[in-house]
Amino acid sequence: MPVSKSLIPDRYVVPVVGTLSAVIPLVVAVLLFMPKSQASPGFNVYVLPKINAFINSTVTVLLLAGYIFIRRRQVRRHKAAMLGAFVLSSVFLVSYVVYHFLAESTKFGGEGWVKSVYVFILSTHILLATTIVPLALFSIVHGLSEKFDKHRKIAKITLPIWLYVSITGVVVYLMISPYYPQ
Repeated sequence: MPVSKSLIPDRYVVPVVGTLSAVIPLVVAVLLFMPKSQASPGFNVYVLPKINAFINSTVTVLLLAGYIFIRRRQVRRHKAAMLGAFVLSSVFLVSYVVYHFLAESTKFGGEGWVKSVYVFILSTHILLATTIVPLALFSIVHGLSEKFDKHRKIAKITLPIWLYVSITGVVVYLMISPYYPQ
């Protein structure tokens, strides 16, 4: 059953996606700048960045698989891969917020041109990570609603940006990982 007829009527798609696209980055920003929790989580929070890098790597694989599946007209596999990428991206977001709520931010220790490269990658990653929220939501809603013309049109924009965000998430982790506390 299409999403537009069951979960989100057409007239609510733009307001719902718009609201989520504004609220999610705002909540993440507020949580990142709040004072860190003094509660002990009962585990080493510094394992979360490694888990997040694994999640981002898996998202990259799922996005590429989803692309290959749709090029081969394997619609069910495409749908499963893309929904899997979306679910894992959502899990990543929760894990990312938990980590930054519990731990101080790790400062990049590199210098010179390496630091410039890091800052560029991190900045574009953050900017495009906020951009991907509405793009992914619209892509998913149009796909599940079987509005394939709209889905294809926005997915052509969504996929390269989402891939960039998932890949640079891993790159940022690899660049900063030597500086994480143990």
